[in-house]
Amino acid sequence: MQPQKFGQKILVGEDELEVRDYLEMALKCLGYSVELAQDGEEVMSQLKSAQSDFSAVLLDLVMPRRDGMEVLREIRHIAPNLPVIVVSGAASALNIVTAMKCGAVDFICKPVGHDELLQALSKALDHKMTLEPAPPPPPISAGTNVFWGTSPRMQEIQALVGHVGWSEAPVLIQGETGTGKEVLARELHANSPRAGEIFLKLNCAALPSELVESELFGYERGAFTGAFQKKIGMFEAANGGTILLDEIGDMDVRLQAKLLQVLQDREFQRIGGRDAIKVDVRVMAATHRDLEGAIVEGKFREDLYYRLNVINMELPALRERHEDILPLAEYLLKRHAVAGKGIAISGDLKQAMMAYRWPGNVRELENIMRRLIVLRDPKRLGQELQAKGPRRARMQVTVSPVAVIESEESASSAPQVTPILEQVTRAKERAETEAILAALNSTHWNRKQAATLLKIDYKALLYKMKKLGIEDDVISFPPAAEELVRVSSTGT
Repeated sequence: MQPQKFGQKILVGEDELEVRDYLEMALKCLGYSVELAQDGEEVMSQLKSAQSDFSAVLLDLVMPRRDGMEVLREIRHIAPNLPVIVVSGAASALNIVTAMKCGAVDFICKPVGHDELLQALSKALDHKMTLEPAPPPPPISAGTNVFWGTSPRMQEIQALVGHVGWSEAPVLIQGETGTGKEVLARELHANSPRAGEIFLKLNCAALPSELVESELFGYERGAFTGAFQKKIGMFEAANGGTILLDEIGDMDVRLQAKLLQVLQDREFQRIGGRDAIKVDVRVMAATHRDLEGAIVEGKFREDLYYRLNVINMELPALRERHEDILPLAEYLLKRHAVAGKGIAISGDLKQAMMAYRWPGNVRELENIMRRLIVLRDPKRLGQELQAKGPRRARMQVTVSPVAVIESEESASSAPQVTPILEQVTRAKERAETEAILAALNSTHWNRKQAATLLKIDYKALLYKMKKLGIEDDVISFPPAAEELVRVSSTGT
């Protein structure tokens, strides 16, 4: 496969066969030409080859024959302008900081996510500096970005980026999932005096609170079982830079108190440590949750909320910026279409996109454009959006008190409709009944064996059997499950 004009050839240095195969497949699907290296020596051999014309390198840190960090330093020496993205399972804060100081443009933690890989490569290739000027990317309308647009609300946010970026004040970014909160945080960092320093992100919802604490603040050797050596936390590693606390609404309340102390005093202690460590870190936070509601429920500290909410930037849902849908789609298509030259969004697909509500926001729109590049079937994608639209609309129906009163008044003349929650409950009962009966029949109604087969507690099985009316050979079924069980019983 010939390398593309824009995006070209990627060298993958990875010793694990499964990871190497995955990266090769993912990159080739995106239209890149790929060369593989199994260890550090092979990476350097390919880079020094006369035919070497790589656009970027994906490099593991732990490889045989030659350490990845050593290889990274040598790449910087022989090819200072070649972007290197470190892909490693050894994602400690110290390794991340060391890799970035050695010249890596990004650090991806294993297991590698497809979206994360795409974003890192796009960023690396967009900012690549070469001795010979690269052909310019496809023309994109001014001011367009993953979260920018022409709608008034997005124009307001765009106008704020420069002012907010150069401020040192904490920023709270709110918005639905997929609206681009992390992208906005990175843009603010890039437009700040800290742009040359490290940007670290921690998803507070992805880890237990104990791990979140150790990731943020680090720990001393012997602080707890398994702490065999000192660990530097993100606050210490990001000194002088920026930290994004993603999904801050999911942070444990106890940990919120320690975070508040860092914001107020600009110092903290490692877990198990006594010394106060001074830091200069700008903190940004992002969430899709209603923090004010969480305060009322006692799940979020009010003092931390006001400390973080110095500057509030709320990203609107894509359905609230209707005029941005098609420009964003065109931008995302050009951004990902390395091998998608000639692909266009048909009129029918545009119509379906404008009618769709986009519950997944910009992330969902981006996925649709990537599917268009792979499938090259705009008609099929348009039909899928049209089919999903009514179903999602039914799922999002809300009933006002007035409507309830009106429906009760007209109940005698209107046909009875089963409420959606009752339908869901009945469907669940049907599924549970079917599963329990299948397990009981396969074990000749030995309930202990059936519980083991279903991987539930024996008492839990007895409770469910009683609730569903299943009792040995005398079975009384809920109306919703009656027909299903009758079929199951006759079939055995």
